[in-house]
Amino acid sequence: MQIEILGCESFGARSLACVVKTDERTILIDPGVALARLRSGLLPHPIEIAAAFRIRENILSAFEQATDVVISHFHGDHMPMKSEDPYQLSMETLPSLHGINFWCKGPEKISGLSLKRRRELSDFLGIPLPASEGRKSGIMEFSAPVSHGAREKGFGTLMMTRICEGDEIFVHSSDIQLLDREAVLKVLAWEPTIVFASGPPLYLSQRVPEAGKEASENALLLARHVNTLILDHHLLRSFEGYSWLKKLARKVENRVLCAAEFMGKTPELLEAQRKALYEKMPVPSGWHEAYIQGKTSFLEYL
Repeated sequence: MQIEILGCESFGARSLACVVKTDERTILIDPGVALARLRSGLLPHPIEIAAAFRIRENILSAFEQATDVVISHFHGDHMPMKSEDPYQLSMETLPSLHGINFWCKGPEKISGLSLKRRRELSDFLGIPLPASEGRKSGIMEFSAPVSHGAREKGFGTLMMTRICEGDEIFVHSSDIQLLDREAVLKVLAWEPTIVFASGPPLYLSQRVPEAGKEASENALLLARHVNTLILDHHLLRSFEGYSWLKKLARKVENRVLCAAEFMGKTPELLEAQRKALYEKMPVPSGWHEAYIQGKTSFLEYL
């Protein structure tokens, strides 16, 4: 089994995309990318836009090889979109999808906006999207719905993915954020050797109190029972999150690291640096409008 992470906050933009290659299949999970509309009152810096572009290109390349595509839920950083945002992956840019099997979160327990996006993707593909929760297909298995973050907070549910080949068991648990013990126990029941998940949103700790003690306890439980635990996404939207990750890693003997480190790269927490990026490399007024209109490029900032 080969696991390649395509995008994450430690790569500079919002994503949880990866490819899992086995002898039988090439499975692309959560093929999406996005940027925070505003952080510190600022629009995405061109350096962030460049990072999102690189992730988008890697995802498009992965579509060319994929036998299966999994969409855990219908948020814009996890799926191709219908041109809602210039920094996301547009459906219109996708290569031929002929012969690819789609495995998707069903329409139950999702928001009205997510349901709309699900219908848009179905219309674009020209096929009814399956409700894959609880299903098995060869080496793949999908969970029943679990909470997107803390339970009963209004963020709906998502679908986790288990892939087993030989002695290796990979679990993509998506945006559980380690905020719900039940979801963590479901991951552990699958007996994974490697888990890729979103950590808690510490940058929102005032609004998400569960991101404190509860997330730490759940993270420690998971880290003690999984050979390799990759935590990223919501967690690494702040430098506080990276410090939290390193503190967790020191408590266990198993590997605990972010997505960039797993791929042998240096983490680039660009969203967390947005204010500093603007101070270091000022962006002229009107630049974003010009970029959207195709009149300028992020290349001048690289």
